[in-house]
Amino acid sequence: MVWPSKRLAETVMKSGAIVEEGYVYEDETHLTVRKTSLFFAGDGFTAYDCKGELVFRVDSYGPDAGDTGEVVLMDAAGRCILTVRRKRPSLHQRWEGFVGEGADGKKPVFSVRRSSIIGRSSMTVEVYTNPGEEYQIEGSFACRNCNIFNADKEIVAEVRRKVDATTNVVLGKDVFVLSLKPGFDGAFAMGLVLILDQIHGADEDDADGGQNGSKVGVEPTGEDSNNSNLST
Repeated sequence: MVWPSKRLAETVMKSGAIVEEGYVYEDETHLTVRKTSLFFAGDGFTAYDCKGELVFRVDSYGPDAGDTGEVVLMDAAGRCILTVRRKRPSLHQRWEGFVGEGADGKKPVFSVRRSSIIGRSSMTVEVYTNPGEEYQIEGSFACRNCNIFNADKEIVAEVRRKVDATTNVVLGKDVFVLSLKPGFDGAFAMGLVLILDQIHGADEDDADGGQNGSKVGVEPTGEDSNNSNLST
């Protein structure tokens, strides 16, 4: 897949890592994210690369987790990369991200909030480590159909439903694709996914009319779920 312009890719590459340099990919990258059941201990999220290798995991859910307002993103080995925590009180449902494990005594590296307190709206992402760097998240995460835009309104990442390459069938919403533009921090993007899941999780059943987890047939689309709008 070809990016819209060399200038666009170079602009993102200059932004550098927000969470961790090791997850800033030079090439367009598609991660398959699976949300595991909420009824068993040790569940949450897993994210795999195109080779099927585990990249990220989240094990903070489960019946004993409770509503802590905090989720920890780990690498494949279980090392804590990022902690996202809900800031309370907050009219805009603001969440903050902290590098590593825990948030106590640390300064957040970014925050996410609703752009408006009235109804459903886009999300505004502020990066504190680089003043002036800001992103907007638009679309419906509940439907697994949203884009992350930089300040120039260019797509730097997106969430899309995953299509089975052999049957051309859209999989249930517990399995989706997180697509990353070259140079965009994958750990940062995954942190945004965790926050979106916390904010919009309750909206999922309403968003799909009770079809959550169902498969919907589609016309042949070519190359699996790597079909994205990142290059449009």
